[in-house]
Formats: sequence, C-alpha cells, structure tokens
Amino acid sequence: MQWFSPDAGLGLRSVVLLCLMVTPASSHPQCLDFKPPFKAHKQLEFCAMYKDFGCCDYHRDQQLMTEFYRIMNNFDYYGHANCAGFVMELLCQECSPYAAHLFDAEDPSTPLRSIPGLCPDYCFKFWDRCKETIPLLSEDSFISKIKVNRTDFCQHVEPDDMDYCYPHLLSNQNLNMNLGKVQSNSDGCLQLCLKEVANGLRNPLAMVHANDGTHRFFVAEQVGLVWTYLPDYSRLQKPFLNISKVVLTSSWEGDERGFLGLAFHPKYKYNGKLYVYYSVEVGFDERIRISQFHVSTNDMNMVDHTSERVILEIDEPASNHNGGQLLFAEDGYLYIFTGDGGMAGDPFGKYGNAQNKSALLGKVLRIDVDDNEKGPLYRIPPDNPFIHEQGVRPEVYAFGVRNMWRCSVDRGDPATKEGQGRIFCGDVGQNKFEEVDIIEKGRNYGWRAKEGFSCFDKKMCSNSSLDDVLPIYAYPHKVGKSVTGGYVYRGCEYPNLNGMYIFGDFMSGRLMSLHEDKNTGQWRYNEICMGVGMTCAFPGLINNYQQYIISFGEDEAGELYFLSTGIPSATSPSGVVYKVVDPSRRAPPRHCHYDPLPVKVKCQLVPFVPQETPLDVEPLSKIVPEPEPTESHDWLQELLDLLEPRPNLPLPSTTTKPPRHSHRSKGRQKKKGRAKGTTELQSGMVRLVGDKHGPNDRGRVEIYVNEEWGTVCDDFWTIENAQVVCRQLGFQYALKAAKNSEFGEGKDLPILLDDVQCKGTESSLLECQHARVGSHNCFHSEDAGVICGRSEFVVEV
Repeated sequence: MQWFSPDAGLGLRSVVLLCLMVTPASSHPQCLDFKPPFKAHKQLEFCAMYKDFGCCDYHRDQQLMTEFYRIMNNFDYYGHANCAGFVMELLCQECSPYAAHLFDAEDPSTPLRSIPGLCPDYCFKFWDRCKETIPLLSEDSFISKIKVNRTDFCQHVEPDDMDYCYPHLLSNQNLNMNLGKVQSNSDGCLQLCLKEVANGLRNPLAMVHANDGTHRFFVAEQVGLVWTYLPDYSRLQKPFLNISKVVLTSSWEGDERGFLGLAFHPKYKYNGKLYVYYSVEVGFDERIRISQFHVSTNDMNMVDHTSERVILEIDEPASNHNGGQLLFAEDGYLYIFTGDGGMAGDPFGKYGNAQNKSALLGKVLRIDVDDNEKGPLYRIPPDNPFIHEQGVRPEVYAFGVRNMWRCSVDRGDPATKEGQGRIFCGDVGQNKFEEVDIIEKGRNYGWRAKEGFSCFDKKMCSNSSLDDVLPIYAYPHKVGKSVTGGYVYRGCEYPNLNGMYIFGDFMSGRLMSLHEDKNTGQWRYNEICMGVGMTCAFPGLINNYQQYIISFGEDEAGELYFLSTGIPSATSPSGVVYKVVDPSRRAPPRHCHYDPLPVKVKCQLVPFVPQETPLDVEPLSKIVPEPEPTESHDWLQELLDLLEPRPNLPLPSTTTKPPRHSHRSKGRQKKKGRAKGTTELQSGMVRLVGDKHGPNDRGRVEIYVNEEWGTVCDDFWTIENAQVVCRQLGFQYALKAAKNSEFGEGKDLPILLDDVQCKGTESSLLECQHARVGSHNCFHSEDAGVICGRSEFVVEV
C-alpha cells in the first residue's frame, strides 16, 4: 500500500473516483433475533447452503421446509419446475448469516420485510417466471398492490444497501472473507464487544461463583464488601459479606491494601465454606490474613460473620505487593498467592523473600482445608514439593514470584478436556516487563533474578542453579505497566474464543490475548480492540470500558467477564463489570441453556440499570437515504469536495435513491451534526502542521494548552491516539499514527504532552492518560503526527 502523493496531480481524480465507487462494504453478520450467526448443532436438510454458518438451527430448517411444501402445493408440474428454486432460495435467506440485512432487521424497533432484499437482475427473473408465488410468500398489503408491476415491485424489495442484496452478496469477497471468524483490524487487533452487567462498584477486584447450581455471582469491593448478583444481573440490597470495619485500606489512588481475594470451597453447596484474603492492621504491624467463613444457616445470601476462623497471617514489611489471589485447583487444595513483601527489587535478606523458601512471601502456597473443624486449621498436602526439605516452609508449592495479580484455573477444552487444571497467573513486573506464567509444582519463577525474560539481578541471574521457569509471554512497559491475569475462555456461548487466554493491563487499559500453537507450544499474541463501526451494533452491546482493568472472572457457565474502574480508588463508585462478547459467531440457540436452582431472597433486589453507552455506533435503521437533489451539480467536483477535510464540521451526508414507498421508512431520521459556533482557541484544540503544498489531512500534531501551542511526543503514540486527533478535526478515520517527526520537528514550540495513551473514544488528547502537561523526557525528533481520511481504506496510486 502507498499513501497519496501531494504531486499526484490530476491523475488523483480518477483514482479517487474509482476508490469511492469500489469501497468495500463493512461486514456485519446478524440474524433476525438481533444476534450473531452460528454453526447448527445438527446438519440442516432444507437450507443446506447455510449448514456451516448461518442463522437457522435444525428445528427452524424443518419449519422452512414445511412452508416450502405448503407454497409449492399450489402449483402444477411446470410451476414447480420454474419456481421451486426461487421459493426455496427466498425462504432460506432467513438462514443467511446476513439475514438481518436482507430482511431490514438490524434494529428491533423496525418491522421485518416479508421478502428479502433482492438484486434487480434476480428480482426481474423471479417476477417474470414466478410472480404468482408473491401472495403466498408475503401478506404485505403494499406488496399486494404493486405486485402486478415488475418495476414497482423490484424497486420496493431492493435493499437500501446494495452490498447486501441477494444473490450478489454471496459473491461479495469483502463480506464473505473470514466470515464467522473473530474479526481483526489491519494491525491484527481482535475486535470484540462487551455487555455491561454491574456498575457503581468501589474498586471491584474479584468476581467469583459458588458452583452451587444457582448461577449467582459474587463481586468483592476493595473496602471489604461482597455483593450477591442473580443471573438476571439484579443485586441483593444487603451485602453477602461485610468486613469493611477490619479491612485495612485507604482512599489513596493505587493503594494496594484491602480486601484482595475470595474463593468458595469446591463443596460449598454442601459445607457452606468460603475463604477470604485481606489486609489488616495488628498493633503497629500490617499483615495479610486468610480467613475461613461459613454461610449463614438462616440465609443463603448472607455470611455468618461470627464464623470467621483465621487460617493464616503473614507480616507485610511494606504496604504494597500484597498478592491477593485465592483459588481451589483441580486437586481440591487451596492455593494462596502472596507478594514479595513490597518496596522495590525485593530487598529483604541476601536473596529476597521470593527466592527464600523459608519465607511465605513471594510464593504460591498450597494447603488442605478439608475436615478442619477439629484439630489443625489446615494440613500440608502429602505431595507438596518441599515437605521433606529442611528449613523450608512446607506450604510452599512454587516460588520466585514478585506480585502475582489474578490467577485462574483452566477448565479445559469442553470436548477433549485438553488443558484442564493449568493455573495461569499474571506477575506484575518491576521496571521493564510484565509476564504471564503457568504455575507448576516446585518450580522457580525467577524473581528477583529475572524480570520477564530479562535479567534483573545479574549476579543471581548468572547462577546456574537458578533453574527458573520462563514465562509463556512477557511484554515491555511501553505496552503496559501492571499486568492483570485473566482466564482461558472455556464458555459455551462464543466458540471462536475457546482456548484463548484473555488478560489485561491495569495501567494502560489494554485487553490482550494469547493462543497456544499446538504444534510449537508457543503462545501467539493478539491485542483486543473494541469493535468499530457496526461491529458491536447489536442490542445491549457496547464497545468501550473504564480504563483501569482490575480483575477478570468467570460465571458458573464459564462465560468471561472483567472488572474495571475509571478512578482507581477504594472509595470511588466508578467500577463496572463487563461480559466479553464475540460479535462474529455464537453458539446455536438453546445449546447453552441451563436452569439455575432457585435462590431464596430475604431482602430487596436492586434491578440492574446499565449506564455505559456504545461509542460511534449508529444502528442502520436510523440512517434514511435523502432525496436526490433537484438542481444540477458538478458531480465530479462534489465527490472531490467530500475528500476535503472540514475541521469542526459534521461529516457530509451522501445522496442515494429515494426511499421505498412503504411503512418501513416511517420514523427513520438521519442524525445531523452541528458546526461549532466559535473559532475561539480553547484548551485541547489541535492542528496539523506539515507540507504546505500537500493535502491538509496529515501533519505534525500541535495542541493548544494553557494559552500556548506545543507538540506531542510519540512515546506510546498509537492509532487510537490518532483517532482522537482526526475526529477532532472532522475526519472519520485515522489512517496512520506517524512517529519520529515524520512531518518535521516543531523546534520553536514546547513539548506539551508525553506518554499519551488513548482508547480512541476521547474528545481530546487531554482526556487521555498522559504525563503532566509540559512534563516530558523526549525531544522534537519524536514529535508525533497523523494521517486522517474520510475512508478507512488506503488508496493505491
């Protein structure tokens, strides 16, 4: 691909016209139930052309076959020979992965077409041969009136978007390429969507289920409260657990102390036992405490607060690196993940806590808490790796960890159980790298000798007896500075995600994924982006989230969630829980059905009210074609004018054919933007500076802050940052995030912004995460720039 050259001259015009005429459609598979398509669990017999991927299960396929025979029974042999194929094809478009487009059903508020959108040439053939079938296919009164006129009929059934007319969409390569696979952008970033399921939480840092058949889930806040949510996302008004009076935390942003972990016993349904991990102050000492509680015998949604038994306490020499993960693995034992004690570089003792197996900090501990009602609070599993080693704490299962934040157990492939029992952890790094590890018995994970794949303590790193396990993946601090471990997706609803380890970064707000190559054993990395355009245009889905990713969770069915907040303070109610959704494919209807056991509720329920809204997603039903202009225009010049950037003005609307004369067009109004009514310089405004003789859709980014113009450093400069700038200037797309002063150095200006990290949805760079205005550690040789456009497709010349 090449970019436009400023010297392309008149030859550019013909290329521009060609580009505008052949711009490919944006693929958005959707069924009539407003959900993504699927692969039928049982092979289709009638609409077999959609057996591999579409919108019909076997039951619906049989219903369509019955409808087909009902219609064709009205015709003799010749009518059957001429029309059977047409009737079958028209009926089976309900099974097409683009059924919502064909039947104009992208929005639940609009009525369905009775006949799918047809291409004109196909419609003419159908009408010429089989117009007698129209009353049997449609009960639409308007169609009954116009069916006698071929032109009127075919114009009426022609779709607004001709990319989706049948049968030409079958041969549209842009629509059908990678159909049914997780979509990715040009950078390989996977486009997923989200569903908001809970909000108003104060630093929600754990979401767990009790595995008791009720399909409740429990969300813990850092202040020491745990809330109960029912499968419909309503919340019980009274907390499940409240130990906020003893939990040690503060309102400081980034304070790592507090309620940190929660786990239900594998046999909770029968013994009612659960375990919590929290910070506590004892005298002048700070400790981490692991306690056991029982559920109340009188209320299944309330913990008996008098039942607490302290299982283990460990002194914390500093207020950070407190660990916090509790989980039960496949063996039924309780795993406890502690931090190295805090400060920087694990300075405790000769080799640090993490490498000292006589210390409990910087470890993965494993204990047996079964049958502990009498006798010891816990026992040591007989196969713990260091149980016979003198001077070593027998609880130690693995060591050499810095501050593992969020670990999970792989449920295994739903069919083969491959991977079952693996424990994945994100281990937060020091200065340079974050890492993801798979925990194995008795192994050393390298800290403080190593950070990621790199040496941290050179003397310890060169020790041949280190024998450490390398992470499966590590990333530098230009990507993120605090890993949040996630889960291997093993749910039922989104088959494409099976086997994908999804995790995030607290500081950068990045969602990321790893997928194992079974042949090489290597893990392939893909960043996860929120879907753009129509990708997430499904009812109830959104494509944005609060930046600070605190934790991940699974529900009882294995679906994946993550928890994040807009303000990382234990007292800020800006925390939200999101469900991860693949908009490209789902499981067949009824395939993932489950019946939750009843929950006896003794307090009021707080119904869930979503607060998040999708960004830059406009349902197709809200876009109505405008009438063609009645006066003549220089259409060539008009097309070229569309390419000219118009800062602070709304995007131009296009003119298309007149709307169909049908009740379907009622109530559909196009949204119209407004031009800003002032040109006064305002803080956060941007401008592009570059080649004076070239197009004004590119240049060095300069920003106006505190009554002066300045440049932006390209540290962390990404396409998401460029999107913010381009949208401010009235462009729809960001085509490139230019670095290393590609558009020259602004040497006569100060550098005002550094370390800018945007989601791509902010209204200005000042709303993005960045260093303090005017604070930077870079030079003008790193001035950032952008190339913007009105089309997302780069034109070759």
